[in-house]
Amino acid sequence: MNETIQSIIDDFAFLDEWEDRYRYVIELGEALAPFPESARDAEHKVPGCVSQVWLVSKRGEGSDPAIAFLGDSDAHIVRGLVAIMLALFSGRPASEIVETDAEGLMRKLGLEEHLTPQRANGLRSMIKRIKRDAQEALTERV
Repeated sequence: MNETIQSIIDDFAFLDEWEDRYRYVIELGEALAPFPESARDAEHKVPGCVSQVWLVSKRGEGSDPAIAFLGDSDAHIVRGLVAIMLALFSGRPASEIVETDAEGLMRKLGLEEHLTPQRANGLRSMIKRIKRDAQEALTERV
């Protein structure tokens, strides 16, 4: 996936209808990198999501490592939400990930008001997991 978070924000602003935005979110999910079958397990599953969501983090080197994320879901719209979160967080230093206001982005895109409560809770669970992995990377630095 080569969408940046800014291009996603810009595309959302261009699309007036929520039906078009939902289609766009689904297209983002279709563009996700293939997810390894071996990581579709309990260890990588994000709890709190109604749909199944899996997340793998790969930590770089250093005291503030960049963290790359891979993710997937068994639901089309949720897979697109995974893509948005990966565009926001993946490849960034752990300290930036911890400080990123993902909930503010959700509000800016209007996701809070247009997602079911279950999907919004699942999205928050994914954000919590990503930030936890980043915090652990900072805590475990030597």
